[in-house]
Amino acid sequence: MARYEHLPIYKEAFDLALYFEKAVRGFSRYDKYTLGADLRNLSREVLRLIQRANSEEDRVEPLREIRSRVEELKTVLRLARESGAIARANSYEFASGKAVNIGRQNEGWLASQLWRKRPESRTPSGGRE
Repeated sequence: MARYEHLPIYKEAFDLALYFEKAVRGFSRYDKYTLGADLRNLSREVLRLIQRANSEEDRVEPLREIRSRVEELKTVLRLARESGAIARANSYEFASGKAVNIGRQNEGWLASQLWRKRPESRTPSGGRE
């Protein structure tokens, strides 16, 4: 079983999921069960995908899924802010900052995995014969 608790991307995603678990409690009833549920579910899905990506040999597909889920999360987060579900600007800034950091870390991880898959980049002459 692969360890994932040490990964910076996992720590950011866990912090964001925990934040949403607490923040959604303060949403109105309507927002709690619509936007709040989406924020909670997407943040937990990102955590699951990070765990999966870390444990699989071929990490490219889970990392691409993380990219997609993070973009969905950003969209729902913005919708929550614009609709008034997230009333405080600093709450939105915190959550969106975490989502952006997760996205950046994921892109770096994905780029490194794609680079490793390219056989010509591993030759000493840089792929030229």
